[in-house]
Amino acid sequence: MKVEVAKTEDQIQEVFNIRKTVFVEEQKVPLQEEIDEFENDSTHFVLYDQKHAVGAGRFRILDGLGKVERICVLESVRGKGAGREIMLAIEKYAKQENLSLLKLNAQTYAIPFYEGLGYKVTSDEFLDAGIPHKTMKKDI
Repeated sequence: MKVEVAKTEDQIQEVFNIRKTVFVEEQKVPLQEEIDEFENDSTHFVLYDQKHAVGAGRFRILDGLGKVERICVLESVRGKGAGREIMLAIEKYAKQENLSLLKLNAQTYAIPFYEGLGYKVTSDEFLDAGIPHKTMKKDI
């Protein structure tokens, strides 16, 4: 598996297609909430397994810290390290941007995954798109 920064229009479309599959179709997040006003201000990541796009993530810099968003992988590669590959690529990118703190809002079922990568819960539970989340942070 290989993660790339999505630079071409085709890659951006692959990112959106994966996010639509995971968040809109599987989790029933409204499309207008999933594809939002921050897309053009974000760095998008796409994960390839062979030549097929199978995962995606989004990254923004807000108030001097990195915000990790929209991490998702297709069902066919879940449990095979795909999400970890995306996260490691985003962390490497954040270090290149001279950031030392990352933040994300994790769906509560995914908290153990992020804890395994060194993230710590820093908030109470809240709803985002009707799904329970908690904020997590990590020093890098």
